[in-house]
Amino acid sequence: MPKIFYNSLGTEEMYGLIREVMPEGFELVTLETDEDGERRRKIGDCEVAIVAAKPIDTSVIEAAGKLRLVHHQGVGYHDTVDTRSLVKRGIRLALTPAGTTTGVAEHALLLALAAAKRLSFADSELRRGRWHINSLRPVSVEICGKVVGYIGFGQIGQATARRFKAFGATGMYHDPYASHDPRRDAELDVRPGDLEELLTQCDIISIHTPLTDETRHMISYEQFAMMKPTVILVNTARGPIVNEAALVDALSSGRILAAGLDVFETEPVDPNSPLCALENIVMTPHISAGTIDALKGKMRALFANLERFFRGEPLENEVKLNH
Repeated sequence: MPKIFYNSLGTEEMYGLIREVMPEGFELVTLETDEDGERRRKIGDCEVAIVAAKPIDTSVIEAAGKLRLVHHQGVGYHDTVDTRSLVKRGIRLALTPAGTTTGVAEHALLLALAAAKRLSFADSELRRGRWHINSLRPVSVEICGKVVGYIGFGQIGQATARRFKAFGATGMYHDPYASHDPRRDAELDVRPGDLEELLTQCDIISIHTPLTDETRHMISYEQFAMMKPTVILVNTARGPIVNEAALVDALSSGRILAAGLDVFETEPVDPNSPLCALENIVMTPHISAGTIDALKGKMRALFANLERFFRGEPLENEVKLNH
């Protein structure tokens, strides 16, 4: 019976949901603590490791004497998997695009709506007996009629654009790796543009690109200086794509209107972070794809791929690592 190691610490309820959709013939090995010592002990007999937000580092991979495959629960492997260690050991890597798209697209829209109406600030103030019926009007905006800029326009970016269109928004996207499909663009009411054009013209900017050396801090002081003072920045991709010091400066100085973040440069976020003192930001703890629906969808697709793997069939969504 192949042993499958789950690299992230979860609750028993979450592990139960995974086992609920896991086919017969597999054993799921889970953690009781978030300590790498336990990871190194438990991964030793496992042929597959499932990786989500918690990175799997060199020491854990080196302890996995039987490891043959790392299967990412999502698609953002660049900052969660030590691919050099995989190449050294000849371990394969596969991704799970299924199950992520809907949750992240909905969450990007949720953050934009919440930031546009200062939802978290209004809620916390109401609970303190402060009734901001008029004072938020000058800084609250609507989605309808706005131009949304998508940095990255793969499956998630396109799904997000479809949802913004339903609210009456048009769009522009920048993605040097995305195909230009005139029919699709007309359907979503979007058009391609370069990054500078997107930054200067859009009312809402939503990030949907992986974290790479190319994209790290691609939004920093220079880019914030280009944006409209009424812009809302949304990030559901990876925290280090945005320079947080520059973001704090832009939000606190009024350089931009608001932001909605699900990801951060350092996770978990320090409660003493300057971000936590700002009124014009909405923050969630990296949960955009964290739904029952997404988890079950991901795991069904992932285990179907593992069944292919153990039958000796080609893997779907395999990353071709440079050997």
